[in-house]
Amino acid sequence: MTTIRQRRVGKGTDVAEDQPLEEKNVKPDGKTVSGHTGGKLWNILSVTVGGIVAISLGLLTSVYVATLHENDLWFSNIKEVEREISFRTECGLYYSYYKQMIQAASIQQGLHGLVYDNKTESLRTINILERMNVYQEVFLSILYRILPIQQYLEPVYFYIYTLFGLQAVYVIALYVTSWLLSGTWLSGLLAACWYITNRIDTTRVEFTIPLRENWALPFFAVQIAAITYLLRTHLQPIQERLTLMTVFVATFLFSLTWQFNQFMMLIQALALFILDCFDMLPTAKVVWLYFIQISGLLLVCVLQFFNSMILGSLLISFNASVLIARTIQKNLKKGGLLNRLAKLILHVLLVLCLTLLINKFIKKILNLESDEHIFKFLKAKFGFGATRDFDANLYLCEEAFGLLPLNTFSRLSNTLLFCVYVSVLFLMTVAAVIVAFRNLSGSNQVQFMEKMEECTITLKPAAAYNLIHTVLFGCLALSTMRMKYLWTSHMCVFASFGLCSTEVWKLTLKCVHLYTSQRTRVIRYSVPIITLLYISYKFWPGIMDELSELREFYDPDTVELMNWIKSNTPNTAVFAGSMQLLAGVKLCTGRTLTNHPHYEDKHLRERTKQIYQIYAKTSPEDVYRILRSFGTDYVILEDSICYERRHSRGCRLRDLLDVANGHIMDGLGENEPDLKPSLYPRFCEEIKKNLPSYTVHFTRVFQNKTFHVYKLAKHK
Repeated sequence: MTTIRQRRVGKGTDVAEDQPLEEKNVKPDGKTVSGHTGGKLWNILSVTVGGIVAISLGLLTSVYVATLHENDLWFSNIKEVEREISFRTECGLYYSYYKQMIQAASIQQGLHGLVYDNKTESLRTINILERMNVYQEVFLSILYRILPIQQYLEPVYFYIYTLFGLQAVYVIALYVTSWLLSGTWLSGLLAACWYITNRIDTTRVEFTIPLRENWALPFFAVQIAAITYLLRTHLQPIQERLTLMTVFVATFLFSLTWQFNQFMMLIQALALFILDCFDMLPTAKVVWLYFIQISGLLLVCVLQFFNSMILGSLLISFNASVLIARTIQKNLKKGGLLNRLAKLILHVLLVLCLTLLINKFIKKILNLESDEHIFKFLKAKFGFGATRDFDANLYLCEEAFGLLPLNTFSRLSNTLLFCVYVSVLFLMTVAAVIVAFRNLSGSNQVQFMEKMEECTITLKPAAAYNLIHTVLFGCLALSTMRMKYLWTSHMCVFASFGLCSTEVWKLTLKCVHLYTSQRTRVIRYSVPIITLLYISYKFWPGIMDELSELREFYDPDTVELMNWIKSNTPNTAVFAGSMQLLAGVKLCTGRTLTNHPHYEDKHLRERTKQIYQIYAKTSPEDVYRILRSFGTDYVILEDSICYERRHSRGCRLRDLLDVANGHIMDGLGENEPDLKPSLYPRFCEEIKKNLPSYTVHFTRVFQNKTFHVYKLAKHK
């Protein structure tokens, strides 16, 4: 076990953008007075200062997470094998392809090795570029090879510094989004500060560097910033075209770098659909965004050699269904309230039915089953029947795929983030409901319009989009803890926007009959400044203490195992074991694997379940037959899995295997009535007794406190 021991910027005048120049700034002959010139100079100065602050905060965040990573592992001082072991589970698998490309004799040979890979899954040749999202590793390795930096910078540092550099892009994108929404860069400053002070809940880049989401989320944040700008009114045609291009590039890069992109963009498409139904976004821009999502995903599909999982994604089916339904129901947004509601219900049902039909049709043609484990997991998670499916239960029992812990909210409240967020969310949601009702009713009564004036100002299209975005991704985070990073970072944006928004404060003060323009202006700036001072006072000392705390990577058992494998096994040896460990074996030793953590393939999932019989109650003959069918030469057993205590009974890996095999689980507790005792003892325990029935097939060749390695006999 591993232990750690001691040792682009938007303009600052967004709010006034949609309003005409006041007459007092214009002379009768049409020439502006000097006050207007002074205002322009002030705006330029504000944008310049805001841009400098954004870039500075982005760079400081990169340095901050890089320093934490160094201080936590003493990365600059540990051995190469220890650095590689620190890339745990799937992180190590992804980094291994970067290392493979770097070590290849040429770029062409490196690419050929990825397209025709026979070391990731034994007895199978797979296309890594099709199966996995590793184009970023390919691009980075080529960049490292062609740049004259080899003698100054090690490959691993080029890799991790790139990821830490993307954090600067991430923070700047959050900053700009908040600035665009509120009209002041003070809002962006507050969003960035909240992102940093809530680091535990906003990012995990410093200890899971190669994880796909750390590549993808900065591009997703850029896309949201670009959409926020796109939804402003009175954009010039050139501005709109450039913004659409930015949205497309960001969408494409986000899709290219993360295998779960289609599910995130499906939620985004659902947000656009909801807002469009209630007439809260410009229809033409919504249609453009639908096409951008489809085209970006299809381009990724081409680059991934027509990956069937992309073609069968719900996103493509949903967006196509929405566009088809729009052509069928051309008069969707005409009529009175009841007429509109009836049309809307019919429209939603039509889109839903079309989505299911198109998706089923595509999957039937392509014989697609790669993502079935995700839907089995969702079905079991949300209570649509218990399951004994091994893959679904494997996800259900992982903490990362459970509900968001309640202590998350107490941590977020300590920085005032969650308190402000909930207040702004409540106010904006009420405004959104009223505006949606007004849009559906189509009322033109003057009295009604006057009552709704404040809500209309508060809920501009960009604000409406960010509202529904944060609500939907909040629901996702609450249901699945691993997805909280999509929500908490946007929470920083949304809360800071609300605290610095003229419209939000105007609506609030009007509700308590205290509104004046001067009071609104004072509160708009004073409250965020006070909040920033509070955050600085309370959390700056803790950040300094965190940066001064020195630790060291320490995992001698795994280091010993990897060194033994490199020194005592042939390069062609095939290893079986847990998915997490084998990713490290591939990275550190280059040996061939039987299975690995990239689980988005049906054949791999079936193979993994069979190999995991080494931890089930199975006969030595059956285990030997299974392992040899995959060409296994060595099997690695881990005591941490065989005698697992991290999970409770029913969620230990051995329990999942017992239930899937129809066997009674170990230990005290209830069992389902149809489960029966196994005829054989648990393999991983019994093999250590060196009984003849085991030694005839398996010979122990390595052992330490954590791992046991057995060599398989080669019977004729």
